Amino acid sequence: MRRSQFLMLSVAAGMFPAMALAHGPTRQKTKVTVVVAAEPGDVWAAIGNFQDMSWHPVVHSSTGEGANAIDATRVLTLGDADGRTISEVLYKFSDEKMSYSYRITEVEVEVLPVTNYSSHLTVKPRDGGGSLIEWRGAFYRGFPNNDPPEHLNDEAAIVAVNGVYQAGLDALVARFGAPEA
Repeated sequence: MRRSQFLMLSVAAGMFPAMALAHGPTRQKTKVTVVVAAEPGDVWAAIGNFQDMSWHPVVHSSTGEGANAIDATRVLTLGDADGRTISEVLYKFSDEKMSYSYRITEVEVEVLPVTNYSSHLTVKPRDGGGSLIEWRGAFYRGFPNNDPPEHLNDEAAIVAVNGVYQAGLDALVARFGAPEA
């Protein structure tokens, strides 16, 4: 091997460890579940309309178009003093499976520190009665590059999304009650 080829290979090989460390964020996933005493049909009747998130305590109002059809849209106005919004689009819906999936199309990272967010909300029957409600999501942190500020890192994104999910699911437990142990 000629000296120049060896030198080029050595330089290239030396770059690979640095390149491996220089990747951006990884997709985060989370899932929060609760069990309620109500039957799945009753729970689905309360949460199964993509256009209506009045069951969630953080959502002040919800407007949208398309009902529960694929590509339906909604804009959630939050109950904070600034009236900030989250825009979403529905990409999967099944009354039979009591499930829908949606993506955020627009949100400020100050509202929810995520990008490329998708979510799935499902109601399932529970052995012995009642329902299991599952809310899961996948997303990237709010800061797309390396060395994110603390409020836009992976942990902040997971904490924020789990907080949204937990607040909504806690409201459903308050509404429908917890099953007897």
